[in-house]
Amino acid sequence: MVEYYSKHPRILVAVDSIIFGFNENDYELKVLLLKRKFEPARGRWSLMGGFVNPNESLDSAAQRIVETLTGLEDVYMEQLYSFGEPDRDPGGRIISVSYVSLIKINEYDRELVKKHGAYWIPLSEIPELIFDHSEMVTKALRKLRIRARTQPIGFELLPEKFTIPQLQRLYEAIYQKPFDKRNFRRKVLAMGLLDKLEEKEKETSKKGAFYYKFNTEKYEELLQRGFNFEL
Repeated sequence: MVEYYSKHPRILVAVDSIIFGFNENDYELKVLLLKRKFEPARGRWSLMGGFVNPNESLDSAAQRIVETLTGLEDVYMEQLYSFGEPDRDPGGRIISVSYVSLIKINEYDRELVKKHGAYWIPLSEIPELIFDHSEMVTKALRKLRIRARTQPIGFELLPEKFTIPQLQRLYEAIYQKPFDKRNFRRKVLAMGLLDKLEEKEKETSKKGAFYYKFNTEKYEELLQRGFNFEL
């Protein structure tokens, strides 16, 4: 292989994953963080990341990292932003491409997460992070809020069946503010994208709330007709 660019300096490329998770019975969005096991910044809180291998794309590297940490495949993932300040990493000249991932907390592989020394940390309790990782989280949350308002990506954080109160808790967790219960329910059901089930969730109340499922096929069909998801 001819080295056409041999005279130019080599720069390392990494990917960092901001992995958001939500449990349908919680009230706060969480981020998967770990204690760094190597220098520089050993022992400090960090996002999950790694270098891009010569034979893989950026997307493949991000997928590999998330799967290695959680054991999950085919999770929602979106490229966020490239961080390339010359002094961002004291270990060398490294450009990091960040990715946002959404995971249902009750589906991840707990043993894998434990093996990597990772923890689900609520947004309100995020500690000081290494390098520019705090900025990554801030940008990721901003992107998530934009997407959640215009696309049904919030359902990526919920189990297949869920109640309207659980759905509302999720969106309140994303936006970190309360929604009016009646207005939220009316707006969500008016879209016609939820299929009501006969089963009820009775763990949190005696009366129980009906479960619903998100109808992906109907959403795709409406999308072709120019439907705009807006919540």
